[in-house]
Amino acid sequence: MTEDQAREPGPAREPGAGRDPAPAVTRSLRILTLLAESGGRAQTLSDIARTLDLAKSSTANLCLALEEGDMIQRTAEGYRLGRRTAELGGAYALRFNQVREFFDVCAASPELAGEVVQIAMLDGTDVLYLARHEGRAPYSLGTPIGSRLPAALSATGAAILATMAEAEVRDLLAEVQVQAVTETGPRSRAELLARIADVRRRGYAVDREESFAGVTGVAVALPPGAPSDPLLAMGAALPADTGEADVGRIAAALTEAARQLTNPLAVQS
Repeated sequence: MTEDQAREPGPAREPGAGRDPAPAVTRSLRILTLLAESGGRAQTLSDIARTLDLAKSSTANLCLALEEGDMIQRTAEGYRLGRRTAELGGAYALRFNQVREFFDVCAASPELAGEVVQIAMLDGTDVLYLARHEGRAPYSLGTPIGSRLPAALSATGAAILATMAEAEVRDLLAEVQVQAVTETGPRSRAELLARIADVRRRGYAVDREESFAGVTGVAVALPPGAPSDPLLAMGAALPADTGEADVGRIAAALTEAARQLTNPLAVQS
């Protein structure tokens, strides 16, 4: 028996391995996911093999193939995601007409041109950030492209959840533990559902330092450009001390931008 045969995980340790038609692909995807979730920290070959419970020799072969395809990059500290993943992520985002037109709409808006504005999509119980208009260059506000936030704690997530029926929201968040990450965040499911109800009444979501200290988020939902599109929202990241009048002004500008980005031929329920 070889080292790989002795150390490769069996079906009990690798979900779906018993019927996996392409185990090398599955393991490669697990490597990419690990690097994506590492918070920008490089992972050594030993780190990857140990975390994913894979043989080091087969992990080295997988990393070599991923590196040759520019999916990962080897540095002195270890492996990081490669530029090809950014290209693929951008290609995915641009399949939605709204994302393609988003940048021009923001640049043409007197209120939004100078702000950091982002588009996020609902992915499970998180929101995934797809696009970013860099209007406020001197400030480090907002969430990097490709990052995730709990939908329950972000303005973009609340804007999306507010478009859903309350029963759908309850089902979606049934297993989610509501835990505030800042002093102002919701601390119970009842408080969270009340905030989503406020978004429905107001027409836009406001996140007063609930997901990031020092940042006020304002967001509106984007009606799907096509029936098969995911649920999207567009939000602006503003300094925490932004007054209510300016929050309302930005919310109105986002609402107008969302109107411009809505496909007039989209099926409306």
